[in-house]
Amino acid sequence: MNPETKRTPELEELLIDAEADDDVVQHTPPHVTRPWLLLLGLILVALNLRPALSSMAPLLSEVSASLGLSAAKAGLLTTLPVLCLGLFAPLAPLLARRFGAERVVLGILLTLAAGIILRSSFGEVGLFAGSLMAGASIGIIGVLLPGIVKRDFARQAGAMTGVYTMALCLGAALAAGATVPLSHYFGDSWNIGLGFWILPALVAALFWLPQVGQRHGAHQVAYRVRGLLRDPLAWQVTLYMGLQSSLAYIVFGWLPSILIGRGLTATQAGLVLSGSVIVQLASSLAAPWLAMRGKDQRLAIVVVMLLTLGGLFGCLYAPLEGLWGWAILLGLGQGGTFSLALTLIVLRSRDAHVAANLSSMAQGIGYTLASLGPLAVGVVHDWTGGWAAVGWIFAVLGLGAVIAGLGAGRAQYVQATCEKR
Repeated sequence: MNPETKRTPELEELLIDAEADDDVVQHTPPHVTRPWLLLLGLILVALNLRPALSSMAPLLSEVSASLGLSAAKAGLLTTLPVLCLGLFAPLAPLLARRFGAERVVLGILLTLAAGIILRSSFGEVGLFAGSLMAGASIGIIGVLLPGIVKRDFARQAGAMTGVYTMALCLGAALAAGATVPLSHYFGDSWNIGLGFWILPALVAALFWLPQVGQRHGAHQVAYRVRGLLRDPLAWQVTLYMGLQSSLAYIVFGWLPSILIGRGLTATQAGLVLSGSVIVQLASSLAAPWLAMRGKDQRLAIVVVMLLTLGGLFGCLYAPLEGLWGWAILLGLGQGGTFSLALTLIVLRSRDAHVAANLSSMAQGIGYTLASLGPLAVGVVHDWTGGWAAVGWIFAVLGLGAVIAGLGAGRAQYVQATCEKR
């Protein structure tokens, strides 16, 4: 069976509604009194879904030296937020059904702000506890926000997909590039550099406040999807999501440290990461469009993964004179790998209910798996005292992603059943 002969999803379908199984939500018409205010709120919230992750990387060496962290502990520090993305993502629909998605987003923005201030102000214990809180908060909001975007801007969903993606990339790039200069500006204090990102979170909460109360009342789950955990194709999609995410979060967590080890300053390393993330925007928008025009997505998966691995190996081993070229190559690859992972969830699902549940599986299990990559980099660096051996981690994860992607990229549907309760 060739799903693409039956339908060709447009780009807006990449915004997967986490509450697709909730009959009350799906049959309640959008009530948007001030769409411009909702749009601004959505953009500000999306901007906050990456800074807590990308702001730590340029300062990781300084933070580790200040608190006496080993490379293994630093690896755990980069792992915790990613682990929480997976562990807490399944809570998002449950919380939304109980309290309403808008209220949950507001509350979790405040826990994100609390996590940022905790990790920047209370020593080693606060650093790890705050990283856990920040990762859990991002995991929950990241599941709910695409559904809100798709629901309230249904007629502009394609454009809003681009706006949402742009906000994610911009937030990551700003934090990667600005955290070190901010810490230097305020007296060479890494605490202030990390703590600064509480301000965008609080601003987003302020602008999101008018959305609370727009929707309320009892919610019910009207549909149940069965069989995903027994389906090989669903596992291949999940493994591809997890393995490509593992490489992405290694870049977020460790690339600046690797470049500092090669002779760059912290500011230069942060700017390289920032530039690479900005480049992701182009390929994250182009890759799904191109991939959906072939008979399947296997070739596209191999191409973007080769670009990613080429960029990673170039940043790790190639002469520094060509570093920006490798960083751009890396950004093109990783923007494509992530957007294709989202595309596969849609293309391998027969309807929105299956897509929502496959998305929950791919994010919950996939991000939990992804957290092992940053931890492995820290452990290997601790064992070897250098960065050269980290290339083996890149190779294993990249090869695994290609193998899983070749399975997930086939033009088939996952074998799951959707039942009305």
